[in-house]
Amino acid sequence: MNRTEHLCLMARYNQWMNSQLYSAAMNLPDVQLALDRQAFFGSILGTLNHLLAGDTIWLKRLARHPARFAALAPLQQVATPQDLKTLLFADIRGLWQQRQWLDQLILDFSQGLNETELDSSLSYSNTQGIAAERNVYGLLVHFFNHQTHHRGQATTLLSQAGVDVGATDLLLLIPSAS
Repeated sequence: MNRTEHLCLMARYNQWMNSQLYSAAMNLPDVQLALDRQAFFGSILGTLNHLLAGDTIWLKRLARHPARFAALAPLQQVATPQDLKTLLFADIRGLWQQRQWLDQLILDFSQGLNETELDSSLSYSNTQGIAAERNVYGLLVHFFNHQTHHRGQATTLLSQAGVDVGATDLLLLIPSAS
């Protein structure tokens, strides 16, 4: 599996896992989703909002890459979150609608990547305004790793609330070698 194939696999995993996660989360009443559970981002809803905010911020940065990734053009219509704790949506339904749209955009973006673009760099500023420049492939690995990390937290919070998310292993999406 080459790098572009790996990123496409991660985009499919992201979409699949978010579907699993939101399906499980929607079994809880809104008050339970918003309950402060002493997690990094407070509640289940706060954690899911953080994932959406982080993904939006990174994709908007990538949209400014000189390659002008066509799949990211629709992000011009989306406001950049002010920070990673901002509650973008106060309820799971609005959050899920935006999550589905963004996950399809991530899938389309990953399917359009090529090796040359992965070897390029991206100049950006973080949420504190500190300038940085990093390799695009490395940033995309971070992007997908960040999602997995916080989905794991959300899965734990849901489990503690008595909701089973089901299978979560990437292994389930890796094609058999035979």
